[in-house]
Amino acid sequence: MPGRRARGPLQRLQRRSRELQSQVEALRAESAAAAPGQREALSQRCMQLKKLVDENTNALHDLKKADEPAPVGNYNQRKEEEEKLLLKLSQQLQKLVLVLDKDNATTNYAVDEEHQKDPQTEDENGEESESEDEESSEEEDSEEADDDEEDKLLDDPNVKECIAVGNFNAQQEGDLTFTKGEVLLIHDKKADGWWVAENSKGERGLVPRTYLVVLNEDGESQEQSEEHIEVVDETADGTEIKKRTDSHWRAVRRAVTENDTVEVLATIGVVPAGFRLSTLFQLLEEGNQFRASYFLKPELTPSQLAFKDLVWNSEKNTIYARPTRVSLVVTLCSCKMIPLPGVSIQVLSRHVRLCLFDGNRVLSNIHTVRATWQPKNPQTWTFSPSVTGILPSLLDGDCFVRSNSLSSDIGILFELGITYIRNSTGERGELSCGWAFLKLFTSNGMPVPSKMYELLLNGGTPCERGIEVDPSMSRRGSGVFHQFITLKKQPVLVVKLRSLSTQSKDVLNLLPETLIGSMCYIHLLIFYRQILGDALLKDRISMQSTELICNPILATFPQVMDQPDLMDALRSAWADRERTLKRSEKRDQEFLKSLFVLVYHDSVFPLLQSTLLPDYKWAEEESEASRWKVIADFLKKSRENDGALQYLLSSENTHKAFDISELAYDFLGEVRKNNPGV
Repeated sequence: MPGRRARGPLQRLQRRSRELQSQVEALRAESAAAAPGQREALSQRCMQLKKLVDENTNALHDLKKADEPAPVGNYNQRKEEEEKLLLKLSQQLQKLVLVLDKDNATTNYAVDEEHQKDPQTEDENGEESESEDEESSEEEDSEEADDDEEDKLLDDPNVKECIAVGNFNAQQEGDLTFTKGEVLLIHDKKADGWWVAENSKGERGLVPRTYLVVLNEDGESQEQSEEHIEVVDETADGTEIKKRTDSHWRAVRRAVTENDTVEVLATIGVVPAGFRLSTLFQLLEEGNQFRASYFLKPELTPSQLAFKDLVWNSEKNTIYARPTRVSLVVTLCSCKMIPLPGVSIQVLSRHVRLCLFDGNRVLSNIHTVRATWQPKNPQTWTFSPSVTGILPSLLDGDCFVRSNSLSSDIGILFELGITYIRNSTGERGELSCGWAFLKLFTSNGMPVPSKMYELLLNGGTPCERGIEVDPSMSRRGSGVFHQFITLKKQPVLVVKLRSLSTQSKDVLNLLPETLIGSMCYIHLLIFYRQILGDALLKDRISMQSTELICNPILATFPQVMDQPDLMDALRSAWADRERTLKRSEKRDQEFLKSLFVLVYHDSVFPLLQSTLLPDYKWAEEESEASRWKVIADFLKKSRENDGALQYLLSSENTHKAFDISELAYDFLGEVRKNNPGV
């Protein structure tokens, strides 16, 4: 006779859950009929049973399908149903503990009152005792009514400030420790009795509702609460912090899967309430229409018969300079008092994204500048005022801004952001730490003055108004002095609008009409524009010709523009070659242009198709380091061998399969139609 097949881990856990369910049902029935003196023991049993349920839940989370000795049908569905059952049991026990603890507090008070009576007086006068019993009964009824009123007042959604009537130490991960008499600001009143609260230090976490009473107008707790509720610290020092498995934290995990990430992080106190998902980062992720490579494309006139921002100057044998309504340089100086995220997330990048904005639409590409910070002062971000040498262009705080938009409300939108990874889940994301808008024209149409601006940061998204980055700052006191201190602690962005010399204006006017970028590589963009003008305006056989143009620079430069480390490689290679030039050669524009073509072919062009170069990934330290190692090694070999030919022919280096798009420039597919706003 064959032996009985052994139960698998999931089946054993299901059997244990059914046993726990029976015990919970029996305990609930016993508690409903229990005498007052039995409730303390029942409360202890309830806590022990809840611990067993939590242990079973944790064991369920650790189960994997691969652990089963034999195939299990509908494994994930069965596991999910089991999880729902355990959550239900945990919630039932949580509520039962609250009820039993409250009854114990009321009973203990009544017993203490009874012990305070004089037994002789009670024996001598039976009628008086009977009368007192009636009065006591009436008082108890009144007290119960008062308690009901207090509960109603406490649960009122308009009541946000409460006072603690006992000490409480964190029992599990996410709890907030507080002391008796401490005032707490309530952010969310959960149905399970665990509320999200914030203390005077801005720390957030879960607190038990039974430890709280409402503040009266004088800032003190209600007297009846102090008289009839005595709460003691139920946790001992050194209690192990465990992962919470009750209903609130299950809801948090569900919120994560529903993409309510920021709300979850704000709820558990990891980030301030004014943080949001980064609006500009989401736009960048949607496609290429907000990238610099898109705005490098020549723009057509409304008739689509000519180029709007690329016109040939036959007298100077180059493209015409194009003055624009907005042509300036903005310098990012610093960000001050930026709130710190909690330790449960790791910050991978701090940065500012900026673009032209009219209050409704983004009117340009979105440019990103990475910030630096010191561990001793992490709330202050700084930027490099001018990038030279080997410093990455991503750190360049000097940004040129160009636009021909006629909007009266046009300005620069700045969004401070952090790229982060959650330690517990490994989830990556990008949050906005605040935004600011600098309008570029006054109400009478005059440009705003070139000077230093200290811009107060707003919370929320650019579509929201009146939201603070950290609302808790303004609630920690009142009075003129407090308002002054609060203003000093508000997060700000310091920027400077710089007036341009005639020479600087002439340089900027060779760029596309709409573009934002780094000043450190502006000379490379001008070379690209001049080569583009030669191909499209001077050297084309006919203006009606739409044939492909063989030009590797025009075909691939926009790709380089979207990868800052490749722009740095090109900038470095050009700087090395420029140092060897004679003064007369530096004044010869045609010679410089032809030399730039050679430098481009010997630097970034081979790297674009190299299989050794990992894909560009934003704010991934390992990827950035490995890419720069490949780039630096290639540039070194290119310098030593006087070009990239030996590298290209070496069997040690492999490249992607050849594609005609590496050489062919199709301007019909690359031009932009006239578009007043994106």
